[in-house]
Amino acid sequence: MIPKNEYAPYYAMYIKPIEKNGKSIIENLKDSQTQFDELFRILPIDKQNYAYAEGKWTTKELIQHIIDTERVFCYRALCFARNDKTPLPGFDQDLFVSYDNANDRNFIDLLDEMQTLRNSTIQLYKSFTEEALQRIGNASGNDMSVRALGFLFSGHQLHHLKVYKERYL
Repeated sequence: MIPKNEYAPYYAMYIKPIEKNGKSIIENLKDSQTQFDELFRILPIDKQNYAYAEGKWTTKELIQHIIDTERVFCYRALCFARNDKTPLPGFDQDLFVSYDNANDRNFIDLLDEMQTLRNSTIQLYKSFTEEALQRIGNASGNDMSVRALGFLFSGHQLHHLKVYKERYL
């Protein structure tokens, strides 16, 4: 179990469900990406720019959000693993979505980008030692370990898949 001092309470909603399954970070990264692909690779064209309510993200924006979040958090993981103690800034997910142009992008390109990014994340985590996984850094004013971030990637992706199934389909 990941000690609570390795992540801010807000992230428990993403980390706890993943941590409980007993799988490694790498296994979870692979499994959550498989579930992501199984849902979105067969999605009808009319759902690609669909939002379930006014002001909510479209499918493409949601996927871009998952991509952007993983990129930002991978940078955090790399900095923390390398023992960089510089506090890192947060990021405004709504601002990112406002400027991501996701709705103008090819849907398959978004899915391929997510797959490529996830493969990169997996390689990054394979490179970390046990010692590096336990290192803690600070971002958005909160302490977080490299290990917690590893579980967060899968938990964040699966959280959005669950919401998507409940509200978009």
